[in-house]
Amino acid sequence: MGVASELGYEHKQINRFQKVMQSFGSTAAGAWLFSKTLVPMDRVVDKVSKGRTSAPQVLAGLPVLFVTTTGRKSGAPRTTPLISVPIGDDLSLIGTNFGQANTPSWVFNLEADAKARVRYHDTEIDVIARPASDEERALIWKSSSTVYGGYDKYQERITGREIRLFVLESST
Repeated sequence: MGVASELGYEHKQINRFQKVMQSFGSTAAGAWLFSKTLVPMDRVVDKVSKGRTSAPQVLAGLPVLFVTTTGRKSGAPRTTPLISVPIGDDLSLIGTNFGQANTPSWVFNLEADAKARVRYHDTEIDVIARPASDEERALIWKSSSTVYGGYDKYQERITGREIRLFVLESST
């Protein structure tokens, strides 16, 4: 059984408002705004809903995976809400950082220690994150636009760094 099945991870059809929010989020201004506000907003929504939903799910119809890594410098647990792209019955993570120039911290954490804990709604499992193969990278990028169209625009804006892609596998 893959990680997606274990978690019950699913991507549903989005409504018109959510399409508008996704479109706005994929612009440079929208990505900048959400990069500053979405994580704290999502933590509040997650807490209030007791893990049943997330801010990106409500606003943009995006299923959020809460990924807990170990801080590479601090050794402390670090939880980051991320969109995951299904590939088969596995899940992948894309280190776009809202299309910004810098690589997100969670990427460096996974590169230092591939073990992570992921939560979707009220289900949590331990996973190992490995770099995607070239074949998987092509599949992830192809599938990513069906989950969130902003990924295409992020790729255009990100220059000067490789966007890291990971495949999550169950560690059990």
